[in-house]
Amino acid sequence: MNIEFKRLTEIEKSEIINLMNDPLVRRQMPLLKGDFTESDCEKFVASKEQLWNEHGYGPWAFVINDQFAGWGGIQPEDGEADLALVLHPDFWGKGKILYKQIIDRAFGELGLESVQVLFPLTRTRIKGLLQLGFKKEKELEIGNEQFIRYRLEKSVKNENDFESEK
Repeated sequence: MNIEFKRLTEIEKSEIINLMNDPLVRRQMPLLKGDFTESDCEKFVASKEQLWNEHGYGPWAFVINDQFAGWGGIQPEDGEADLALVLHPDFWGKGKILYKQIIDRAFGELGLESVQVLFPLTRTRIKGLLQLGFKKEKELEIGNEQFIRYRLEKSVKNENDFESEK
């Protein structure tokens, strides 16, 4: 399996639009209201590119075996490092492989001490997240939607890696 991390600007707009309009993907993204149009896509990609320009990091496009699989990674969010992983349903089984690469980059290349994940209250299947070492912090409101913030500390991630090597 060939996995590439690319910039969103390298992906055809139509592929991003199709992903963001997929009903199964939208169920997990309560802030995404209405159809995701070409104009929305242009603004979305520009805003993600601006994160790279301002902070030196931001979300990637994931390309698996030459197919756009989704987007995500680490992006600055209100002074925090936010982890996102938005995959097309055809690639949902690849999330763990991508997650490991993202986390390795977050705690390695970027030198972060922790990352957060924001899950809408509708995301009730969190066992896997907790097994990775994420801890529930608090509920918060973003764009009139309720989310739960989970955090992974670098030290916990390293302990989990050590445990898996035994």
